Amino acid sequence: MTSHGGQVIDIRTAQPESTSEMRYVARQPILDLKGRVHGYDLLFRNAPESIFRRDAETAVETMLDNEVIFGLERLTNGLPAFITCTADALTDNLVLVLAPEATILGVPASVEPTQKLIDACRALKGRGFRLSLDDFDWSNTAHALLDQADYIRGDFRRLDATVRQQLQQRASKSTILVGQKVETQEDYAQACAIGFTHFQGGYLCQPVLLKKRKVPANRMFHFEIVRELYRDPIDVRKISQLVRRDASLTYRLLRLVNSPMYVLYQEVRSIETAIMILGETTFRRIMSVAVVSEMNGEQSAEILQMALLRARFCELAAGKSNQDAAEQYLLGMMSLLPAMLGAPMEEIVPNLPLRGPICDALTGTLNAERSLLSWLECHERGDWSSCDAIVSAHRLNSKALVQCYEEAVLWAAATPSAA
Repeated sequence: MTSHGGQVIDIRTAQPESTSEMRYVARQPILDLKGRVHGYDLLFRNAPESIFRRDAETAVETMLDNEVIFGLERLTNGLPAFITCTADALTDNLVLVLAPEATILGVPASVEPTQKLIDACRALKGRGFRLSLDDFDWSNTAHALLDQADYIRGDFRRLDATVRQQLQQRASKSTILVGQKVETQEDYAQACAIGFTHFQGGYLCQPVLLKKRKVPANRMFHFEIVRELYRDPIDVRKISQLVRRDASLTYRLLRLVNSPMYVLYQEVRSIETAIMILGETTFRRIMSVAVVSEMNGEQSAEILQMALLRARFCELAAGKSNQDAAEQYLLGMMSLLPAMLGAPMEEIVPNLPLRGPICDALTGTLNAERSLLSWLECHERGDWSSCDAIVSAHRLNSKALVQCYEEAVLWAAATPSAA
């Protein structure tokens, strides 16, 4: 399947392909102080070289084609897209193919701020675009584009209090400082203390782990539900007793059964009846999402969205790589449990009802079962060379994986995870 009507390619028979023919796009969330997603940094493969060329006609066609292929506004769920540009893309007005209200144009701070570039940025801001100075050297408080920048992005560890005060005096009061390379929750706390209000990095998936920290007892109950969900067939009576013990899960179940999707002509008097109405496949899916949502607790909702995206991607790609789809769905979803629970995966895995190779994959073993998840993790970071290495090692098909990723993004965005 593909969200853009492309041809479905069978990974099991396809050969590894030339990377020069590939177009990848990954997204990294930028969050605010409340953990809400402010926008997404979109990373195109080989960008900006393959997108912004000196041949204006070719550049415009390529950018338009990427918009058609990737559907930028859908990849960002309607939130702003941060897109890194070159000087040529800005001065030649190639970026006018993008929607100003939905796009933040990234200007690498290393690019020489010529008068032509300064004038082009001013004109683009007049059209409604916002600008971001990327990979900023915080000590360069005299940068010629500083007054025009709506965002300044850089390594938060290189900004001290003195430089921050100088920046605040020099830049517009509305300029947003985005701390990059925020990799852990400890980094996040430090960046907040320094004065950053927006954050980008891998800290969502890499919580600070405390020695001897155990999985909370109430989470064990949820693991028990997961264990029963993936027995074939489901023991309806047993799973009903478990769901009944959790008011939020019961509410989700009954609310779904009462939705327009299931037009009932009789009252639902038991959880068993509700399960029978939904069917095992739908029930498994809904309860999996609900349980993981409960596990996520007070963490950022973006973690749950990432878990849903990973689960759906692994499920879709499994059908094209000779893996078990249901098993891969669980692997993708459970891969973010350490971020949700604040506990090491090694302490979580023994409680999961999964096969040995899947448990090994969750703890980081680079086996065949982990190939799809590993590809996705590299894709999330924009690590294209590692993506290629995985494709080659497991004889996968990059185009099909990209299609699965696109569809998973749209599916996760449409899934009522908080229902």
